[in-house]
Amino acid sequence: MKLSVLDLSPVTGEATQAQAVRETIEVARAAEAFGYHRFWMAEHHNIAGLGSPGPELLIAAISQQTSTIRLGSGGVMLVNYSPLKVAENFMMLEALAPGRIDLGLGRALGADGRTGGALRSVGSDAFPQYFQLLTAWLLDSSGKVPIPPGHPIYDIKANPTGPSHPDVFVLCTSEESAQFAGNMGVGLVFAEFIARTEAGPAIAAYRRTFEPSAFRSEPWAGTAMVAFAAETEEAGWRGDAMRRAGNVAMLSGRRRRFTDVDSAESFLAEWAGTPLLADVEGRTIAGDAGSVRATLAAKAARAEADEVFVMATGPSLQARIRSLELLRPQDAAASRPSPQVAPA
Repeated sequence: MKLSVLDLSPVTGEATQAQAVRETIEVARAAEAFGYHRFWMAEHHNIAGLGSPGPELLIAAISQQTSTIRLGSGGVMLVNYSPLKVAENFMMLEALAPGRIDLGLGRALGADGRTGGALRSVGSDAFPQYFQLLTAWLLDSSGKVPIPPGHPIYDIKANPTGPSHPDVFVLCTSEESAQFAGNMGVGLVFAEFIARTEAGPAIAAYRRTFEPSAFRSEPWAGTAMVAFAAETEEAGWRGDAMRRAGNVAMLSGRRRRFTDVDSAESFLAEWAGTPLLADVEGRTIAGDAGSVRATLAAKAARAEADEVFVMATGPSLQARIRSLELLRPQDAAASRPSPQVAPA
């Protein structure tokens, strides 16, 4: 089972959003040391509990502090931006870290509608057109597939040009988006933690509709899940309490952020025996390393996923990094030293 990391720059405890962004850099350095294949960062706007609205900026920073791990967006919400500007940003990143950059694209806003308006988003209906423009610029600027004369964007280059371009993926929560990724011949990552359903049907739809392209000749599909591991089953379940409580609060219309485990557990106790809590806990992947790893492997096998992205959660930076260490790829576990993390 190939393992990668998805990080949302979560604001834990009494930390600030600025601190959460800096902590993502620490998590990325640890993920590389533990032997994870990729480290992707998300885009969210106007959400108090998440610190990063700009994954491309974090990718640039982390590219200068790592050397082997692939870095990417999970993802860039394309309809919020000019496709040319996104192409330029990611050709720049490819120039900084050749062969290590992934461009994961989402068709949602990464925000509520009002915030989307402030971003001047054009809305998700424009995603197919924006996607075609963006990928045309990437292939042209890398010299792989030149834009032909007479095309509306002919002779407009996404600088810096170079010999390579980022790998491209579509992020999805539905079979419809999975089929789009297959038709376009790019990679797919199913956001199981958002969709709250198994990845199998969407990945199957993607594989059925996959058509080889200039980006890849064979289908490739990953799935992203929230998982937290600790030394014992009890410690893992307790360490995940803040995430579960926040999830229950959001789904019940009482959105709030929990800053400590005790208050989260007290809130969860109020919901004991309810269908909502049972549903949240039924989807929870937490416990000791062996049980969490086994659950991830079983879900990946059922979905026929090529790779699993683990969202690095936990009540503190140290807990997040320790969870990734416990779940680290087995072929790397014996060969890489653990990074030193300063106390919070």
